[in-house]
Amino acid sequence: MFNDFLALIYPRNCVACGNSLYKHEEQVCNYCYLNLPKTNFHKGHQNPVATLFYGRINLEFASAFYLFQKKGSIQKVLHAVKYKNNKDLAVLVGKWYAEDLKEHESIKQAEVIIPVPLHAKKLQQRGYNQSEEFANGLAKGLGASVNKTVLKRKEFTSTQTKKSKYERWENVEDVFEIHQPEDLKRKHIILVDDVVTTGATIEACCQTLQQIEGVKISVLCIAYASM
Repeated sequence: MFNDFLALIYPRNCVACGNSLYKHEEQVCNYCYLNLPKTNFHKGHQNPVATLFYGRINLEFASAFYLFQKKGSIQKVLHAVKYKNNKDLAVLVGKWYAEDLKEHESIKQAEVIIPVPLHAKKLQQRGYNQSEEFANGLAKGLGASVNKTVLKRKEFTSTQTKKSKYERWENVEDVFEIHQPEDLKRKHIILVDDVVTTGATIEACCQTLQQIEGVKISVLCIAYASM
């Protein structure tokens, strides 16, 4: 009864379509959940995310969960996460991805999940790092730990959204650094970000992480957006 009363004051609506949620539905209605545009990249040996990094960085595996389309359902999900303080949704999407990935051979061997870090100034503005919340969801589903201290963003950079491919590379060059790398020696780590487009930010992170002795790196993103 009390929950029904709360629903009148704070209606529970699907973040993708805006329709009311049933009691058993969480954040996204069943219809939208079943129709979210999965990439299924992890089921093939080659995929557009892995191809972004060929010849540039050595990865064990790279993939993205969903296809990003302007004004599409995934854009609405990510907008709710980044700009509407919906951390629980980020964790939930991470859990969904973990369910799809838990039998993947490369991912099963990973021990540590690292979110792409925000600069302290951006973190203060937003209040949390959405990639860290995705990482928390993945970690819960995969039985891995999250390390949010080894990789740091040492410089504040402007948003990548409206930059050209070259400008994106230039914007993130030499902006990351590592702390206490000995904790991750010879470990298989998963680097997590929300959206991958050109791969510039992820490549910059990986180049820094590859300074760690014997490290193996995989990359997982929530969404893939082509330029």
